[in-house]
Amino acid sequence: MMSILLVDDHEILRHGLKQLLAEMFPEAVFGEAGSIVQARSLLGERQWHLLLLDINLPGGSGLDLLAEVRNLQVGVAVLVLSSYPEEEFAVRAFQSGADGYLTKSSVAGELYVAVKKVLAGGKYVSAALAERLARVISVPSIQLPHETLSARELEVLRQVAKGRTIKEIAAELCLGEKTIATYRQRAAEKLGLGTNVELARYALRHGLVD
Repeated sequence: MMSILLVDDHEILRHGLKQLLAEMFPEAVFGEAGSIVQARSLLGERQWHLLLLDINLPGGSGLDLLAEVRNLQVGVAVLVLSSYPEEEFAVRAFQSGADGYLTKSSVAGELYVAVKKVLAGGKYVSAALAERLARVISVPSIQLPHETLSARELEVLRQVAKGRTIKEIAAELCLGEKTIATYRQRAAEKLGLGTNVELARYALRHGLVD
């Protein structure tokens, strides 16, 4: 029996995905998580065949959870479904262990194709992303500053860009305030920026926040 875990903090979106996937796989059983903590709990309860994972989650980044999934679940197919643009986050998701990447603006038909592809053991990328990756491979490109950030530095940058304080970010990511301050400083140094306003402008300009 197919088992599918939906990890997204928007209940309405999870409900919609569940309806679509139930039509594709009538015998499937579902689990739902709205946060990193809930997802970890469900991942420890049973073996899942398919994980649909958002990047932006309460308690941390879906990319961090993705790294854990590969240690907790052998053979699970992971499809990242995010509101963030492919050109900024898809490659990072694949580097973290994803089998496919879709934006939430994708149509139902594309979701079906992507799910079937990753369940069969393949990798799914959209036509637009495949074209971009082909260009990157064939033509040397200059790496953007934020592409040098670690997953955690990128997450802290995004939180700062949303106007959150060090204390608020620490609570959100379940880390110490000094640790968050260190990640923020590292990100600022790599980007060559100083103030939170400059960090926010950079993140907005490059589509790193909604």
